[in-house]
Amino acid sequence: MNLFRLSLAALLAGLLAAPLAAQDAAPMASSQPAKVAIHVDQDDPATMNMALNNAANIARHYGDLGQEVVIEIVTYGPGVHMLRADTSPVADRIGMMAMEMDNISFSVCLNTVEAMEQKAKKEVPLLEEATEVPSGAVRLMELQQQGYAYLRP
Repeated sequence: MNLFRLSLAALLAGLLAAPLAAQDAAPMASSQPAKVAIHVDQDDPATMNMALNNAANIARHYGDLGQEVVIEIVTYGPGVHMLRADTSPVADRIGMMAMEMDNISFSVCLNTVEAMEQKAKKEVPLLEEATEVPSGAVRLMELQQQGYAYLRP
């Protein structure tokens, strides 16, 4: 009799837990947007394109799920060339993505820009999509503190 009760209790517990487990496994649209900070610190067209590919793929994935996503690409060091109007190998692509996606932003490290200007003894032109931040490294830290996932292509 005790074995029967234990088996019945285990069966009932399993039946009650199954819908909860299935619910946990199903993707749920979150009321909070997904957030990702993509870090570019290399003057390398392949790395820059990989960062842009990652951003596009992430946006498409969350769009397909009906979920909002916020994407910020943060550049510093040699990666600032990505957002320089005179040297960016991906300027046209950035312009197109900025027009098509209202959930993407591009941050450029002011520390790096100022160092480049001192070395070149002239102003460094930036793409209109670039938003200056005091420090790219600090910006990445701030974004992570705000719950952004960190991605470095």
